Amino acid sequence: MTLSVVPDATTLLAVRDVDVIAIDMPIGLSDDGDRTCDVEARRRLKGAASSVFPAPVRPVLAATGYAQACAISVRARGKSLSRQTFAIVPAIRSLDDALGDPPDQRVHEAHPEVSFRALDERVTDPKRSESGRAQRLRALEQVMDVARALAAAPRGIPSVDALDACAAAWSAERIADRRARFLGDPFPDSRGRPMRIHF
Repeated sequence: MTLSVVPDATTLLAVRDVDVIAIDMPIGLSDDGDRTCDVEARRRLKGAASSVFPAPVRPVLAATGYAQACAISVRARGKSLSRQTFAIVPAIRSLDDALGDPPDQRVHEAHPEVSFRALDERVTDPKRSESGRAQRLRALEQVMDVARALAAAPRGIPSVDALDACAAAWSAERIADRRARFLGDPFPDSRGRPMRIHF
């Protein structure tokens, strides 16, 4: 496996010799409530449920500022929006635009922590801790030459991000081999995007 960096979703989707793309970003978005896949992921990640950010509702993508996003979220789902979630709204919007209509069928949502826990139930410590990093390395070593991938990674990539990318790559391989499982509903959102987390 080779780790590389792409600047945005449009560039990623322009790569044509890739059969499956697993991305750590909400894809299908509810119009008015919590996504089932997020609820199930938090339940699955006992002790690390906070690693699953609540995805914004789809109408929030039209917001031009935080106050407006909060107001839209309260109207649509009865809850405001955290600053942390609002910070990733531009990336979610960019991906949503890049996916097109109908959406690019190669792209699937993944969540590194769900993947790590599926690989090894002992992955429980925070990923930025030394023990957490060791647990994730141990989990990945079962399925890939993770040390080689990390050694050849582009300079400047934080190790936690590189390990997350490796976990997403494992999920992508399982999707390609039709061995993947998923959390969430079997039906798409209002724009035809699946609301599922694969692992």
